[in-house]
Amino acid sequence: MAGALSHLKVLDLSRILAGPWASQLLGDLGADVLKIERPGIGDDTRHWGPPNLCDSDGRDTGIAAYYLCANRNKRSVAIDITQPAGQVLVRELAQRADVVLENYKVGGLAKYGLDYPALAELNPRLVYCSITGFGQDGPYANRAGYDFLIQGMGGLMSVTGAKDGEPGAGPQKVGVALTDILTGLYATAAVLGALSHRDRTGEGQHIDLALLDVQVACLANQAMNFLTTGIAPKRMGNAHPNIVPYQDFPTADGDMILAIGNDSQFAKFCELAGRPEWANDPRFATNAQRVANRDSLIPLMRQVTVMRTTKTWIGVFEAGGVPCGPINDLARVFADPHVVARGLCVEVPHEVAGRIPLVANPIRYSATPVEYRSAPPGLGRDTVSALQDWLDCDAVRITELLEQGAIAV
Repeated sequence: MAGALSHLKVLDLSRILAGPWASQLLGDLGADVLKIERPGIGDDTRHWGPPNLCDSDGRDTGIAAYYLCANRNKRSVAIDITQPAGQVLVRELAQRADVVLENYKVGGLAKYGLDYPALAELNPRLVYCSITGFGQDGPYANRAGYDFLIQGMGGLMSVTGAKDGEPGAGPQKVGVALTDILTGLYATAAVLGALSHRDRTGEGQHIDLALLDVQVACLANQAMNFLTTGIAPKRMGNAHPNIVPYQDFPTADGDMILAIGNDSQFAKFCELAGRPEWANDPRFATNAQRVANRDSLIPLMRQVTVMRTTKTWIGVFEAGGVPCGPINDLARVFADPHVVARGLCVEVPHEVAGRIPLVANPIRYSATPVEYRSAPPGLGRDTVSALQDWLDCDAVRITELLEQGAIAV
């Protein structure tokens, strides 16, 4: 079966992570994605190593692992948009595209005639998604935005990290560029919504997507905790602001997580932990009471959990229906039998390294499954074939573009 989006053409002018994450997802779902890159340099993340990919003989290829995480199922087309002939070429591609993704600074593409008004005039059906740090308007619109900066400005770091007064207390970023990734996911949803609108009306549109907007939106319950009370949430380490007990606990040989979401689960925990009286204690009987008295309950629980190993506790609690689990490093994640069974690591052929591992797409369609058609491409690998496919460029024009410095292969 053809992929769910195999009828779509995507022109990707973005780089780093948020935009490429969106275009990779569209590519995973079948879209034909052209990744437009600067000749000789390409996407910044190509150079964000080590670690780098090694070939089958263990030699360093110089290809950064970071680049590999967000660029499969794309064709790399090296076009110099600073050259007039390169600008003409991108405009021609945009006339045949369904979607354009870009993450230049506000107004950055206008000087090349590649902004939304210019391309929409050529292709009124075009869905054009602009990803910036702060959006197309507002007092910060002209600022550059980076994931780490936005995690701080957008409030995420104010609720992430150890509680004040505890060892290591202070603001902490999330261990992956989560704001970029979430923005990529929002971009994908926004593009699909705009395409649905276009299918009904024939009209494309401009999508203004900002990292800061996404980060604020994704504060979720923490944002609502503030908006309903006027009190800014504080860092609580691994504890949950609204549910108790819902955090890490020490064991005889390490740590585990308990994620007890209701009173019946808590009562079952008390029974299995040998402390059935806690379930009827007026301080702990309901979640609201446990939240109010967490400083009394959590130390008592830690005195119990430390008496057995992680594996022993997980066996006991899983059998009793109490949500729990280990805290795995990535080696254990990818060795986990369930992760293996779900196929979350896939191998694909690579032009330099033979075969390489990639993290699988988590979407499971029953009729149009995700396909891994190609590994992240080498810079300019597909310049000629893509221009032939999209624009019917013949050898004469390809030669002219090469001589003009508009493209590279």
